[in-house]
Amino acid sequence: MSDCNTSRRHILAGFAASAALPVLAACGAAPAQAKNFPVKLTNAQWRKKLTKAEYRVLREAATERPFSSPLDKEKRRGTFVCAGCGNRLYSSRTKFDSRTGWPSFWAAIDKGAVKTSTDYKIGVPRTEVHCADCGGHLGHIFSDGPKPTGKRHCINGVAMDFKPA
Repeated sequence: MSDCNTSRRHILAGFAASAALPVLAACGAAPAQAKNFPVKLTNAQWRKKLTKAEYRVLREAATERPFSSPLDKEKRRGTFVCAGCGNRLYSSRTKFDSRTGWPSFWAAIDKGAVKTSTDYKIGVPRTEVHCADCGGHLGHIFSDGPKPTGKRHCINGVAMDFKPA
């Protein structure tokens, strides 16, 4: 009986390990900046251009603390642009209060403003959103937003600058 239990354990452990490989491989995937984007700078150039907080979020895919960005409470009309390259990302017309502590939008300013990829950093797939021009990490897109899209672009405020209308 113990030989049978040992065999089952080995078989189940093998299945579990093989199922986890794609997730573990994705966890070590290179950040978005390794992909092909029109704005290309070296890591040294990005470090010189960005603040430490901007670099951590945009280039290393970190997440700022919730409720830490003044852009979460920004109510004026205007445009939110990438803090790394100035690309127009979101209009104030699509911004809403998600009560999550991060600026949230139900759509990007246009179809070419942002790009997405699949992120497995927490072990489950999420839609990561990047600046379409420089590849900087902006945040994630969730399917719990308001109409008309039902999407919530949950964006790190430090990844953006605000340009009033």
